[in-house]
Amino acid sequence: MNQLDILVPFALPPAELARDLLRQSKAPSLAMLLGRGKATPLQSHDPFSRALPHEHWLARRFGLPPAPQDSSPAAAAALMHGLGHAPAAGHWFVLHPAHIHVARDHLVLTDIGQLQLEEEESRRLFAAALPLFEEIGHELVYGDARTWFIRADAWAGLRTSTPSAASGRNVDIWMPEGPGELAWRKLQNEVQMQWFAEALNEQREMRGQKAINSIWIWGGADAGASAQHSYAARFGLRGWMRAFGDGAQTDQANANANGNQVNDILRGDGHRLLVLDALAEAALAEEWGLWLQHLEHLDREWLAPLLVALRADTLGAVNLVLTGSDRLVEVAVTRGALRRFWRKPSLALLAERCA
Repeated sequence: MNQLDILVPFALPPAELARDLLRQSKAPSLAMLLGRGKATPLQSHDPFSRALPHEHWLARRFGLPPAPQDSSPAAAAALMHGLGHAPAAGHWFVLHPAHIHVARDHLVLTDIGQLQLEEEESRRLFAAALPLFEEIGHELVYGDARTWFIRADAWAGLRTSTPSAASGRNVDIWMPEGPGELAWRKLQNEVQMQWFAEALNEQREMRGQKAINSIWIWGGADAGASAQHSYAARFGLRGWMRAFGDGAQTDQANANANGNQVNDILRGDGHRLLVLDALAEAALAEEWGLWLQHLEHLDREWLAPLLVALRADTLGAVNLVLTGSDRLVEVAVTRGALRRFWRKPSLALLAERCA
């Protein structure tokens, strides 16, 4: 069947804000799909889970091995493959250069997507930190400007949090726990002290950018933990979601895509996946006016042409997977469902609370 799964992280705003936001939104195509489609029961997720609902969904959908209880998805090895590395035997973690700032009485992790870290800057930071890892016998691998990897066999079982789950919150709650916890904190502190003296951070601050003053660890996995899936094609896989790509399709779609790219997706056959993550940065920063703008852009540039394709039977079925910080719902829409004229288009589903 010619079916498209569309994952939209942060499409479900906080329940206390949802109704006010949706009264201001103009997303007629999304309203049509939600009003005419068949929704699964709204799923509630632990707000203190170490990964967000869309991250758990991806980990299950792509068959990542089970992570330690209450830990982030075991994505490191799959992401290394996605970035062109074949991990040596052992246990690997994802590392991100990060910014942690002081709030009134606690430390807060900034969304790593906002850091605007350039390749040359990241290479300089990597070179400065590398001796600290080598000194304690941990291999450090450069993936890209925002993504590095550390091999730490003795830390297998360390419970970690994804940066998205921890962003904007008190980092004490989300710090790693378990095997290697103290060794990690010592290494993290040494890297922070090393980077404190780096001139590039002063240069970044002079340009109005945040200093890169820490590192974040998550995604522990054995080297052989690859991703499995049944998708004929995958689109819009950015950031750590490149763990589920094949290199060729990873960047074919993004939040700024146009109709031509939609047409590229519609040319394919079989079961496909499209990730539309344009709402994430605004939601993590709690900039809800910007969130509304991005929602309307996704509706106009993506959902409107896909709705046309569904009506024309170019697309057989759409499965919308909408998530928030603690909720997830799936909505199945077929061409036949669109004929249910007695069901009014509505965004009300985005404001529903779990029972």
